[in-house]
Amino acid sequence: MTAERLLSVRDLSVTFGAGTSRVDAVRGVSFDIDRGETLALVGESGSGKSVTALSVLQLLPYPAAHHPSGSIRFQGTELLGAPAHVLQQVRGDRISMIFQEPMTSLNPLHSIEKQVNETLVLHKRLDRRAARQRTLELLELVGLSEAESRLGAYPHQLSGGQRQRVMIAMALANEPDLLIADEPTTALDVTVQAQILKLLRDLQRRFGMALLFITHDLGIVRKFTDRVCVMSEGEIVEAGSVTDVFERPQHPYTRRLLAAEPKGQPVAAPADAPVLMEATDLKVWFPLKTSVFGRALSHVKAVDGVSVIVREGHTVGIVGESGSGKTTLGLALLRLLRSEGRIAFAGQEIQGLTPKRVRPLRREMQVVFQDPFGSLSPRLSVGQIVGEGLGVHRLGATPAEREARIVEALEEVGLDPASRHRYPHEFSGGQRQRIAIARAMVLKPRFVVLDEPTSALDRSVQAQIVDLLRDLQARHNLAYLFISHDLAVVRALSDEVVVLKDGKVVEQGPAERIFEHPREPYTQALLAAAFALEADEAGAART
Repeated sequence: MTAERLLSVRDLSVTFGAGTSRVDAVRGVSFDIDRGETLALVGESGSGKSVTALSVLQLLPYPAAHHPSGSIRFQGTELLGAPAHVLQQVRGDRISMIFQEPMTSLNPLHSIEKQVNETLVLHKRLDRRAARQRTLELLELVGLSEAESRLGAYPHQLSGGQRQRVMIAMALANEPDLLIADEPTTALDVTVQAQILKLLRDLQRRFGMALLFITHDLGIVRKFTDRVCVMSEGEIVEAGSVTDVFERPQHPYTRRLLAAEPKGQPVAAPADAPVLMEATDLKVWFPLKTSVFGRALSHVKAVDGVSVIVREGHTVGIVGESGSGKTTLGLALLRLLRSEGRIAFAGQEIQGLTPKRVRPLRREMQVVFQDPFGSLSPRLSVGQIVGEGLGVHRLGATPAEREARIVEALEEVGLDPASRHRYPHEFSGGQRQRIAIARAMVLKPRFVVLDEPTSALDRSVQAQIVDLLRDLQARHNLAYLFISHDLAVVRALSDEVVVLKDGKVVEQGPAERIFEHPREPYTQALLAAAFALEADEAGAART
């Protein structure tokens, strides 16, 4: 090891289970990270990227996961099999980690202030006042709007992008020597992605921090990292400088990965197709402050007077920055959040219906949530999760028929039906997203809210899921409300686009017109940020 060598991983293998259920998730992986360097691990979902990263901090579940071989040395200290007191000194202080799914990584019972405070108090021994001040500085540093008013907020009160910023603030609190970032920009829109990446680069230069960057976004890898390791089926198949790997890829898998991107056009549907879902002047206001008598003194206007129409067989894309109200709008349409304004489904007014009267319509109105792990019960097998709705709505006359429907749904989303006896924690983030899609599609709905359904997926799998969604839409005449910050995916799927900012509609209209001739400066800025990264990926694919 040289004087600058910070982390050295040699011949690392990770195995889950034993005997016939044995899974070799990582096999013979070796790489180094020098001080101040950025190394990217890229590859398809399930390739072993996150398992490798979790091994560095020894965070894999024991004894379910074990290491048949390997060495992980950090500044000369062996971490593989290290005693608890050694790992406690390293975790959160010298090495920090930004996890892929912030909702499941943040404690739902603790405020944001308490969770960021914890690492400061534990490692820096700060008193309450100093810890609060440092927490506020960190939240402002990562660009969390109205940071001071959000100190007392809980994770469920923040958007996906806002929760990711809190995770980044926690990881940077003690200015670590090595930051492991597992999909740190997955839940963020393109403009915020650029801000977060600039922030990480500035902090890296200021503190000489090394970065292990795990991502499926090849545009970010090209612009942000020094070296890259390409993983496939638990092995590193190619490694080198970003320039060499992107411009002169040697392995067939690397070339296929660089060429993959969502393509094609939305499913052709009649412009005058019947209206399936309609909302007029929809409002969702959350009380921020209340008087002693319980009267709301101020509100967060998450959705403020939005009108939208979704026709049969059509896809309406909802885009905007994190916190703009995209998810809130989708949940309000499904009557999963209290709202004001008119909502009609298939010509029937549903805003004033009681929960009991709405229940029969639930089968026809489904949702795929942004955070698949948080929405999947850890106590149920995949088969039970996908089949739960069949039992609730009494679909399938016999257990055998219900089992056949479960198998069909899993096959449609590209999962091995034999995996239905496993549990969510045994799958990668992208595989869990497929399970969530299968759970919605097994009921054969008419209207589906897709809340960032491809955000956790690498580009090659995104393309497969986009094709799958198109196929299902054409086959069953489905209507989609597609919520995403990935404008390339929105463009490939949507007939119409609604641009939201601060709960209001900035611009809406046919997708072709929005993408080719945006009228509003905010829309123009979103598109410019999105397709700058897309241009980088396209250039890599051409080379």
